[in-house]
Amino acid sequence: MMMNKNLVMNKDYLVPLLRKLAKTHRLVAPVRNEYGDTLFTIITDLDRTEIDLDHQPQASLKPYFFPQTDTLCRYVIDCDPATGAMDYSFHVQLPQNRPTVYVGVRSCDMFAVMYTDMVFLHEHERDVYYKQRRDNAIFITIACNTPFDNCFCNATRSGPFLESGFDLQLTDLGDRWFVETGRARGAGLTEDWACFFRPADEADKRAQFQAELEARGRFKQLVHVDLASKLLAEDKVPESIFRDLSSRCQDCGGCAFICPTCTCFNITDQPRDEAGGERVRSWDACTFSGFTAMAGGHNSVDVETGRIRRRFLHKLQYDVDRHGRPSCVGCGRCVGMCFGGVDMIRFISMISEAGENGAEAGE
Repeated sequence: MMMNKNLVMNKDYLVPLLRKLAKTHRLVAPVRNEYGDTLFTIITDLDRTEIDLDHQPQASLKPYFFPQTDTLCRYVIDCDPATGAMDYSFHVQLPQNRPTVYVGVRSCDMFAVMYTDMVFLHEHERDVYYKQRRDNAIFITIACNTPFDNCFCNATRSGPFLESGFDLQLTDLGDRWFVETGRARGAGLTEDWACFFRPADEADKRAQFQAELEARGRFKQLVHVDLASKLLAEDKVPESIFRDLSSRCQDCGGCAFICPTCTCFNITDQPRDEAGGERVRSWDACTFSGFTAMAGGHNSVDVETGRIRRRFLHKLQYDVDRHGRPSCVGCGRCVGMCFGGVDMIRFISMISEAGENGAEAGE
């Protein structure tokens, strides 16, 4: 089966194609709700749902693979009537593995899924819950001809167009989609439903190339991500920046919850009745004051400045050391989420300016 084919699909054919795929797959796509919010939504009726490919989804695909709360197993309390001894038995609760087509996924969100794969699908430490949801997923991504106001995926090398990772990548050429096949599932999809596609000609290829060139010149944000990582690695960030940002942080965790690559979690046992309960994994955030709290109330991290320091060092230094790149994908969601202005763009701008001015880390 050949991959990396260039095809063209009339825009009017997208919904009919999805209607065919919906017979065997669950569909997830951006949908604008009654409140004006665009969110990735499970589509049950294409005829009554209008897919929104014009606005950035306010949340990423993270909850579909790594839910905010996830029951890992049930535990049952067994009591020996003769001795009164208590024993526990645990019963794994794997999620349902549903073949799913994710439609309208922006480059940054697709890159975030691939990044999260490195966290949960490590060669020797595969998370079975994540893998169960990740298997049988097909991604139809959409390249960003016009980046959104707070986007800076060009600075994180995660967009606005992808070179790999997708099954199909769509580029808007006005009256038609330029379609690139990536993985084998995408190529197979175009072969199974060849009636919706035609081979791309030279004019189509030139138009796609021009769209990509123009997109790279339309970013409104100039964000020096590599410089920020370098300054952090060299410990050249003034302490005053962390103090300033910490004073504005309200400890809400919104930045971590909205971020497509934040994967901190906590695990708790929650009793449901006298006979047992559930072991639940739930999202956590390294900006929470209790994230590093220990027994007896001791906290090894200064809750005044250490929480903010930990977040940005994690994204821009520790992940660079471990994976060779920052875990920020430049989606810009934290900019709109944080009412205190403790977002990635502001932090990088502050330390970049300090670096240019030669400020010392101890200031």
